[in-house]
Amino acid sequence: MDKTYIPQGYAPCLNLYDTQKAIALLKRLFEDTLGGALHLRRVSAPLFVEASTGLNDDLSGVERAVSFDIPAAGRDAQVVHSLAKWKRMALYRYQFSVGEGLYTDMNAIRRDEQPDNLHSVYVDQWDWEKVIAPRDRTEDYLKATVTAIVDCLVQTQTTLRSMFPQLTALPLVDGEVSFVSAQELEDRWPDLTAKEREDAWVKEHPTTFLMGIGGPLRSGAPHDGRAPDYDDWALNGDLLLWNEVLGHAIELSSMGIRVSPESLDRQLTAAGCDDRRELPFHKLLLEGKLPLTIGGGIGQSRLCMLLLGKAHIGEVQASVWDDETITACQEAGVVLL
Repeated sequence: MDKTYIPQGYAPCLNLYDTQKAIALLKRLFEDTLGGALHLRRVSAPLFVEASTGLNDDLSGVERAVSFDIPAAGRDAQVVHSLAKWKRMALYRYQFSVGEGLYTDMNAIRRDEQPDNLHSVYVDQWDWEKVIAPRDRTEDYLKATVTAIVDCLVQTQTTLRSMFPQLTALPLVDGEVSFVSAQELEDRWPDLTAKEREDAWVKEHPTTFLMGIGGPLRSGAPHDGRAPDYDDWALNGDLLLWNEVLGHAIELSSMGIRVSPESLDRQLTAAGCDDRRELPFHKLLLEGKLPLTIGGGIGQSRLCMLLLGKAHIGEVQASVWDDETITACQEAGVVLL
């Protein structure tokens, strides 16, 4: 996809004011539905964490966190990239039981993001995490959780369409999830890039969960980068949906069953990150003191784009854009918030 792509003839379904109303309703509907479906309780979450704790998510391992000092506390802090590790520590501290979980409204700054139709340096998502039993660390449990999340999407869209009839012109979310592994896609299309494989598959399977991301495939390269210390690379994946407005697959959620002490040990070594073993979070995990969990993040702005039929993420969130993006959107009549 080009840096900023506005489809020919694109016109938003909702005007600016109705868009704002629909965003507020969508977020309330989805988080309430998600909390009920997965037995999650809403909690407060930090905008930044202490750098020395190892709690910040380093995503694919190359992104730089926004860092600053807090003189009054004598500490260095980082704006979160996500809350993948913080949530698991919170479940430990709050003493949640098996089957119980939390969700939170996560806001982040990713300074090294390359903005385009789907990406912004400002990130908003629902971060969620749930305590599971050892017997739940299976592909079947992961698939059942994905299906429950997709059911929440379908329910949210149904209610939105009843409140905003203009949205009935948009395609319905396909409630049937196609499960496929990254290795299967590489085997089928070895000459395509990872994103090209996703588009080729998701165009025919509009709601897809792509599994097994982070570890090397048979080609020697991973499908995509994943930090070694939150998802188990054998039990994770991305929820991809076909965006008809853009004509591309979009990643709505990255999620998975989290690392056990054994899989963390393997993945730290495989990723060349053995130096993290002495960080407080990692020590607790390797010692088996943190609960086994499943969790993920669900993009709020991306869900708004999908269900409201928007072409650019700037139509559903306020951020900072380069001159090229601003000009392209102005020329196409696309209003950036």
